[in-house]
Amino acid sequence: MAMVNIRKATSQDEAALADLNWRSWTPVAEIAPRPPRDATFFGGASEPEHYLVAELDNRLVGYLRLVQPIPVPSAAHVRQIQGLAVDEEFRGHGIGTDLLERAFAEARGEGATRLTLRVLAPNTDARRLYERMGFTVEGTLHHEFLIDGTYVDDILMARAI
Repeated sequence: MAMVNIRKATSQDEAALADLNWRSWTPVAEIAPRPPRDATFFGGASEPEHYLVAELDNRLVGYLRLVQPIPVPSAAHVRQIQGLAVDEEFRGHGIGTDLLERAFAEARGEGATRLTLRVLAPNTDARRLYERMGFTVEGTLHHEFLIDGTYVDDILMARAI
């Protein structure tokens, strides 16, 4: 496999990100319904500067959303991953790891010392990746979501960076 390029997203990535977001959607990883096929990706609180993208041979194959979850000075040291997706065709090739490593560097560069995330309990592939990358479970919100008639736990994970 060729070298994966991880970079910050730009507004020109919107169509490719919207397509990847639609294709990678799964009820195992998402609490919201699948977006419409023609949905926009950026807007509201979701802007290009919040995203890292993974490119392979000029094709967008993954993304990670990294933000300060609570925008107050007392939480300036915390960043949160609020979305990580890798094209199904390219899973298992280290792209998620590459995105996370770049997120660690970006967060440290912004002065953060802590990185948090939330992951649904059934999303075992993502949970294994996060554990491999040094995240530990800090809490569980039991039955936090009702998805397709089943109660699903929300796992809170974090690590120092």
